[in-house]
Amino acid sequence: MASTFDGVIQVRRYLCGLCRRTVSLLPGFALPWLRFSLSVIALFLAARLLSGLTLVAAAQAAAQPATPYQRGQFWIRRFQKQAPALSLGLGPLAVLGNPRDPAPDFVSRALRMLESIGWLAAHRFLFGQLRVHLLGWPAGLAPDGRRITLTAACPAP
Repeated sequence: MASTFDGVIQVRRYLCGLCRRTVSLLPGFALPWLRFSLSVIALFLAARLLSGLTLVAAAQAAAQPATPYQRGQFWIRRFQKQAPALSLGLGPLAVLGNPRDPAPDFVSRALRMLESIGWLAAHRFLFGQLRVHLLGWPAGLAPDGRRITLTAACPAP
């Protein structure tokens, strides 16, 4: 994944005439409510949680050496909290390696699934089809302000 872009993104915003809410049309590599791109966050999380690098080394691996310590911890906490839901939601799409080599926890499983599917494809599926945010919804911004229930990605035959 490349993480070379550094600049401002112009985001189109629309107002719904019925519910009076605004809707933003983000580019595919942008995660809602986060300042860094999906590729930077993915590289950081993989380096820290799969490779076991320190926060500073993980930030350098993500080509963001100036990433504040707290921001990296924020991403890790939110991803760890969201990992069980991601594992469930991505189950139908993921093709994991050897079934005899299970992931030791939901965090490792979710990261492996994201790597096998592709972070961008997984983000598009989760957000577009299931309304699930890769790092979990911030408090108060969950769809309609309530919890959602994940449904199967593919209908049963």
